[in-house]
Amino acid sequence: MGKIKINLVSGSIEEPQAEKGNVVVGIDLGTTNSLVAWVNPGTGAPEVLVDEWGGLVPSVVGLLEGGDAVVGQKATGGLVTAPERTIFSVKRLLGRSYQDVSKVQELIGYRIIDDNTEQLVRILVDGRYYTPIELSAIILKELKDKAERILHANITGAVITVPAYFNDSQRMATRDAAKIAGLPVLRIINEPTAASLAYGIGFQEEVEGGFAAKKVLVYDLGGGTFDVSVLTIEDGVFEVLSTHGDTVLGGDDLDRAIVAHWTNQSEALQQLQSQISAAGMQSIRLAAEFAKKWVCTHRQEIFKKQLYWNPVARIFEVKEAEVTDSGLLAIAELGLSYEDLVTVASPIIEKTMKSVKSALKDAELSVADIDDVVLVGGSTRFPEIGRMLKEEFGFKHVNQELNPDEVVALGAAVEAEVLAGNRQDVLLLDVTPLSLGIETAGGLMDVLVPRNTKIPFKVAREYTTSVDGQVNMRIAVFQGERELVAENRKLAEFILRNIPAMPAGFPKIQVAFLLDANGMLKVKAKELRSGVEQDIEIKPQYGLTDAQVEQMLMDGFTHAKEDVEMRMVQEAINEGRQMVYTAERFVEKNGAMLNEEEIEGTKQRIENLRCLLDESSSSKDAILDAVTQLNDYTKPFAERLMDVAIAAALKGKQI
Repeated sequence: MGKIKINLVSGSIEEPQAEKGNVVVGIDLGTTNSLVAWVNPGTGAPEVLVDEWGGLVPSVVGLLEGGDAVVGQKATGGLVTAPERTIFSVKRLLGRSYQDVSKVQELIGYRIIDDNTEQLVRILVDGRYYTPIELSAIILKELKDKAERILHANITGAVITVPAYFNDSQRMATRDAAKIAGLPVLRIINEPTAASLAYGIGFQEEVEGGFAAKKVLVYDLGGGTFDVSVLTIEDGVFEVLSTHGDTVLGGDDLDRAIVAHWTNQSEALQQLQSQISAAGMQSIRLAAEFAKKWVCTHRQEIFKKQLYWNPVARIFEVKEAEVTDSGLLAIAELGLSYEDLVTVASPIIEKTMKSVKSALKDAELSVADIDDVVLVGGSTRFPEIGRMLKEEFGFKHVNQELNPDEVVALGAAVEAEVLAGNRQDVLLLDVTPLSLGIETAGGLMDVLVPRNTKIPFKVAREYTTSVDGQVNMRIAVFQGERELVAENRKLAEFILRNIPAMPAGFPKIQVAFLLDANGMLKVKAKELRSGVEQDIEIKPQYGLTDAQVEQMLMDGFTHAKEDVEMRMVQEAINEGRQMVYTAERFVEKNGAMLNEEEIEGTKQRIENLRCLLDESSSSKDAILDAVTQLNDYTKPFAERLMDVAIAAALKGKQI
């Protein structure tokens, strides 16, 4: 591997384009579509990279029977033909637990594992367990490969965008996905910031007495997510004043609203509903998506000729067998007018407008204070959005010139150029050069402050105990880019003592990192129920030479994929051990209320799981399968015992 220069102030790869064949890119990892863009050195302008499939890469992963995967247009056919192994809208699942996304299962064809815990979600296909991180990595790898094919160059760094409301867990999940894809992350930036950069908002605009300051509102309605952000931009420095939105609101919801509209209009479809297969439901959903796009594109023609979209006659061609199986026959006589679309969309659009009001209120600004409005996301092609923003709010300027699907990727490419040192007109705040985190079960590094985080910075995360009655917890702080703490640099450790003895999982221990502008780190641990706390102050980079920092970064890049895979195995082991502990305690406490078959079945599954945990060669999937089998087996009688307990508690009481 050739030597990569590291900017030790920013912790970023320095001037990767100076060497022939090395390029940095911007990536928009979207719910519905993803894109990769670069800044063309010949023109100095950002461009979306386009191949024979176009610029947009549908964020769809098709998992084939042999274990291989296809992405994008090659996978979209599986939405109808193989919905159980075709994964879409995975961005909605990133960094989230099953409890966060339990309502999603009825809307998709693939299976999300419900283990009734706050563990991050898993998807089961052909006996293999996939995390949203792994699936996102497959999409990112496709984007990386696409860029390298088109540019005939090595992609040595990427700026990846995320919604402004993404929490720390979701941002870390995005970073982990990039690691698996072999993609060095220069920085994770907010989509509103990227969109503003694409329009050139925020570059230094000289006015009398200095540089112009701007206040910008970014309205981002994508396929599965919505957010509105208010930013102030001065001298090239971006600051998010407020953000508001909904992590599960977007064009997908509009498609479902159209399907509901058709169902209300058709008795035949209502009668067929319980018989429609998963493939059939996907067919109807896709028909609704086509209908939505058609009436928006042909709005003027519709107004003049009073046409409406007919799902069979105009766009959606299906075979006779598919029509019968899916229930599309029932909607063949239905259509969609622009007025219909406005009606079904109104509740959804009204929600977004309330978010606009909330974001302005939180930023303590009025409509008159906003200099620019930027529309982002394919769903903003719906003309009512621009009309409502202009007519109902009275915004002075709504930017709709750039392709809303591309604007975020273009802005990310601009940011990548800035980080590469090729632009000097945007000021980047100082950042921490190496990731900071603590040791968790199994010797894993749980990163709280990712590399390249702007400082000063503050973050907190909650942990708990894994053993009943635990009264002390060791907090060990590490610095580095590897997944195991053994490969990173230990900075300090301290003991949080005198935690009140409680059952495992009950204590709420908050670990907070406060990193000041001078790079000084203060770590505080506090048990929230009792108020017991302890803290320590550390200087993270003390004792490291420039060469050591560079080597730690290079090691992180070189071993990224194997490190993350090792981490996933260790996380499966941790989950398995916790499941064994919980199941054994369950049988011990409730044995009198279980029959012999239930006790024996539970013990057998515990033993199967324990054997896998004791074998060093056990795979992640084998361990997770044993966890799922134990959970699925015990859940019915655990629920039964809960019902008995509730009935006993309510005995003799009236509601």
